[in-house]
This record gives sequence, structure tokens and C-alpha cells, in this order.
Amino acid sequence: MNINNHTGFDVLVLILVLGCAVSIANANAFFVFGDSLVDNGNNNYLMTTARADLPPYGIDYPTHLPTGRFSNGLNIPDIISEEMGWEPTMPYLSPYLSGQKLLVGANFASAGVGILNDTGFQFPER
Repeated sequence: MNINNHTGFDVLVLILVLGCAVSIANANAFFVFGDSLVDNGNNNYLMTTARADLPPYGIDYPTHLPTGRFSNGLNIPDIISEEMGWEPTMPYLSPYLSGQKLLVGANFASAGVGILNDTGFQFPER
């Protein structure tokens, strides 16, 4: 293929792909924001009915215990951390998240949150 056949779009896509690869390789902190799909236990520290700290939650987690994740095992941030070779992010409300642990990332996700004022109105600490 002749180099003259490449469009500006092809070059832009190549730059974006290479930029993403370099960014991921150099990343040294992982911060998570979201709702119950990525919450890893922040709601354990809130007075709310949106909780996942009882069975059957966590049945497929490595410890087989509920962790506050709204899943039966690992969630997407856990899998990303695992694939990148990092420790899973800790809930930002955890008393164990401080110092060096905070410098490598934190999970700010909380079940029941949203961008609308009416989101989570049934949860008083929102």
C-alpha cells in the first residue's frame, strides 16, 4: 500500500491508539467513579439501604464473603486492576485507605448515585 493512500482519519486513529497504549503503560494510579456496577464497598460506610454486605453477594469472590460489591464476585474495576497487575482499588470511605494506598488509586463509586437531583432520593446520605 502506498503511503499516499492514507487519509487523515487513518493517521488520527493510529495516533489515538498509540496514545492510549502509552497512557495505559505509564499509568500509576486508578480512580473509579460510578454507581453500583463499580461500587466495591463504599456503601458499607454509609447509612443507606443500598447495601451489598450480606450473602449471596460475594459468593464467587476469592474470599467467598460479601464485600460491598453489587455482584457475586469481581466487578469491572477489579478485573481491570488484575489485568494491569495492580491491587484492587479500595473504597474511598475505607479507614484503611490513606498515605501510599491513596496515591495508587481509590474507588469513589456508590450504589444509588446519579446525575439527576431525583436519583437516589430514597437514600438520605446522597
